[in-house]
Amino acid sequence: MSKDISYTDLELKIFYLYKEAIMSLINKEVGEFSVQGFHKGDFVEVSKKDILGKWSVFFFYPADFTFVCPTELEDLQKNYKEFAEAGCEIYSVSTDTHFTHKAWHDHSERISKIEYPMLADPTHVLSRDFEVYIEENGLAERGSFIINPDGKIVSYEVNAGGVGRNAEELLRKLRACQFVHEHGDQVCPAKWQPGAETLKPSLDLVGQL
Repeated sequence: MSKDISYTDLELKIFYLYKEAIMSLINKEVGEFSVQGFHKGDFVEVSKKDILGKWSVFFFYPADFTFVCPTELEDLQKNYKEFAEAGCEIYSVSTDTHFTHKAWHDHSERISKIEYPMLADPTHVLSRDFEVYIEENGLAERGSFIINPDGKIVSYEVNAGGVGRNAEELLRKLRACQFVHEHGDQVCPAKWQPGAETLKPSLDLVGQL
């Protein structure tokens, strides 16, 4: 037997504010930033203007000199050529300093291969803006964000600290985001790859899948 439940205006407002909060990162524009980084043997400065007009991936990880993180960054490097060919730059980000990034690069065989910029976020400007900052320990969650040329987040995932990510799946999602960005009347189904069939939402398609 069903039971009617009524909610006050305040309860409904709280619900919708909460719903908006947990979904707010999609289409959120990246805030202004200027951070130091380590790239191809040099210290560099990267700011918001550097990401506008092109696709980019911000790849947050907890810390240098750890365990899962170097395997993820190496996996990204193995796929870096494909990201570059897709017109996308990768930025790995942790709350370490750019000096620590250099030390890790010089010490680790895996990290020494990296060609993409390693951004330093010791003041937590980026990790707070992307909502992956962990207040309790000052580290960043394991979060991946795809940013479109307008500087807006169009896809993201955040994993538990012990769960590594897959660069090939990240690349697949990037290509899907790019396709949808270019073809606004079409959408990409599950496991879509370039060249595969897409869908064009319409009344005729309702109930046919």
